[in-house]
Amino acid sequence: MSRIGKMPVVIPQGVQVSVGQGLVTAKGPKGQLQQTLHRLVKAEVKDGKVLLTADLKADRTASAIYGMSRARINNMVQGVAVGFAKVLDIVGLGFRAEVQGQQLTLSLGKSHPVKFTAPAGITLSVDPKKTQITVAGPDKDLVGETASKIRGLREPEPYKGTGIRYQGEYIRKKAGKTAAGAGVGAAGGAGAKK
Repeated sequence: MSRIGKMPVVIPQGVQVSVGQGLVTAKGPKGQLQQTLHRLVKAEVKDGKVLLTADLKADRTASAIYGMSRARINNMVQGVAVGFAKVLDIVGLGFRAEVQGQQLTLSLGKSHPVKFTAPAGITLSVDPKKTQITVAGPDKDLVGETASKIRGLREPEPYKGTGIRYQGEYIRKKAGKTAAGAGVGAAGGAGAKK
């Protein structure tokens, strides 16, 4: 039995949750989201909580589906109540970002500015120094996916660490050619003369 699946999802104040025809809908101050239930999982709203039940004997993956369904519904309820956000840091000389509505314009050391359009339901904001991007919205999956796409426009490189990274992300750096060549046996190798 899934330990996560059997825990009830508490509905915060200001959020309405309804269940019908294999669909869970949550409305709150940050918007409205829907989640389709798997055929093995049933949901009901009782006493300010969403309770899930599953036929665990029907399928060997039922326990995993049960726990995942509960986690997704919990993320949906939290998203419409308070929302989710991911912060990206831009590291590099002359690297910066500007936002106008849903359009993000990035200067990333290329010959042209890179433009990125955020999907519906996502809010982009840039700090006054223009080196931090905040991706926010009610859908946790969409926030993470959008942040990942922005990071992919210029991933941090392993020598200087310049690029776009998640806030708090540690970039493992490599030694450059001069630092690597200064070690023991630097005079030897395939190109050394005898």
